[in-house]
Amino acid sequence: MAKILGFLTRTRAGKGRMDWTDWLTYGYLLLGILLMFGPVVWLILSSFKTETDLQRFPPRLLPYAQEMAAVEGYDEPLPLFDIVDGEYEGERLALIRRVGLVAQMVDPAAPDERLRVDVDDYRPVERVSLATENYTELFERFDFPRYLWNSTFITLMATAIMLLVNSMAAFALSKYKFRGRTTVLMLVIGTLMIPHTVVLVPLFLITRELGMLNSLWGVIIPGAATPTGVFLLRQYMLTIPDEILDAARMDKASEWKIFWRIILPLSAPAIAVLAILAIMWRWNDFLWPLIVLSESENFTLQLALNSFQGEMRTEWSNLLAMTVLTLLPIALVFMFLQKYIATGIASTGGK
Repeated sequence: MAKILGFLTRTRAGKGRMDWTDWLTYGYLLLGILLMFGPVVWLILSSFKTETDLQRFPPRLLPYAQEMAAVEGYDEPLPLFDIVDGEYEGERLALIRRVGLVAQMVDPAAPDERLRVDVDDYRPVERVSLATENYTELFERFDFPRYLWNSTFITLMATAIMLLVNSMAAFALSKYKFRGRTTVLMLVIGTLMIPHTVVLVPLFLITRELGMLNSLWGVIIPGAATPTGVFLLRQYMLTIPDEILDAARMDKASEWKIFWRIILPLSAPAIAVLAILAIMWRWNDFLWPLIVLSESENFTLQLALNSFQGEMRTEWSNLLAMTVLTLLPIALVFMFLQKYIATGIASTGGK
């Protein structure tokens, strides 16, 4: 810990002094941190705000809640306000109702007398409070575990199938010499220039003919192979010496055994990169599941998230809470596996 702290606090001038380049460097790093993590912090804090606090202008960073007080003679607690001007300046009163520009209030210590206060003369009594009901309501109003299972199942199965199909195609294109190999490779690379939205209609027609509409497999199977994954793995497999494969064939190893026992273990860094990217792609996918799935029981988290936005009214508090829960798993995956992304991409692209 001391070494880390010393590394983070060291300066160019040394001996605890700050050079102008140190100020420039730390300022640049601080700006980068604010740009990267500022929106995330704002999202998390906003997910704990009430609907009233979210509609406030200008907005505030921390979540606040109106303080309430139980007043004798009233069934429900009343909101508290500090009087800042007028006849009752300096007192703390409870609001009964507001009619136009005049509010009817009562002193909690003397609830029998009703007081009239102008709306400009009082300020709400607030405190920092987390609206945890934004999260608990998700499990009460929606089948959140079901949506989570659907997203997890689609992500894991699609990633596994993608890795298998892409690695087999990359193995053939990198280690086998056959007529038309270059043409096939050019076709694979050429599909990278075709926007995904162009093939949505034929892809939907094929999925419908196969009877996979309103099915999780209808979301999984169409993305079983990706040109990006094939190209990424092929570039890495080209670096594996052919002599290793020739030695395995001399020992009478089958082609499947060579692929499973030699190619896949040696291609682990590139496969790890593709797995991480596939998980992020599939978890955040919205358009294709929206087209294929129409029954709510098969919805993913992304589609369930969209259901909070209505035509006349949007429940922002629940929407933000579910957004945080939706982003949390993929953020954890990226946090713990980000080093494989850098090393894997450097290996596949640099060699």
